[in-house]
Amino acid sequence: MSETNTGLRSRLVEVGVELVTTEGVQALSLREIARRAGVSHGAPRRYFPTHLELLSAIARRGFEDLATRGTAALGDGTASPREQITTLGHVYLDFALTRRGMHELMFRHDLLESNELGLRDASLPIFALLVDLVGRARPDADARLCAGALLANLYGIAQLWTWGSLQLTTGADDFAPLLRTALDAHLGSEDR
Repeated sequence: MSETNTGLRSRLVEVGVELVTTEGVQALSLREIARRAGVSHGAPRRYFPTHLELLSAIARRGFEDLATRGTAALGDGTASPREQITTLGHVYLDFALTRRGMHELMFRHDLLESNELGLRDASLPIFALLVDLVGRARPDADARLCAGALLANLYGIAQLWTWGSLQLTTGADDFAPLLRTALDAHLGSEDR
């Protein structure tokens, strides 16, 4: 692929990232991405034969961003597994609440081609890290299932927080107590 083609392909993804970040998943039509990129509405099909492939490339950027944030927050990785899971939980919830459209797209596997464009390569290592940490924090549990349940719990916290439901029902003004409670539920209390 020529540099010009690579540049346009990248620009289409960048426009999609900006669009999902500012306007949400519902705004991600091929026509709108093409319009904002300044190309004909058929141009994206030359680089992304299906809409799902373009959405997958955009979602991959989200997983890469989340992984970069998580890696930076973990630092040298010498903290205990529980502390590292807590750090990743904070990073995840902050990402979910500040990049709502991207977060929604990243987990909409009904809209994505996870085998295409390295999407699995970008998403599975994040989950594998969580599984490893959960396994070290809870050697008595099935780490994959426990990590999956914890991820579902954090996703639910993010979604319900976004809608204002948790603030109303719990009176919380910060997600930190909810994160601690979720970690206690899945990992046991810290003094365990």
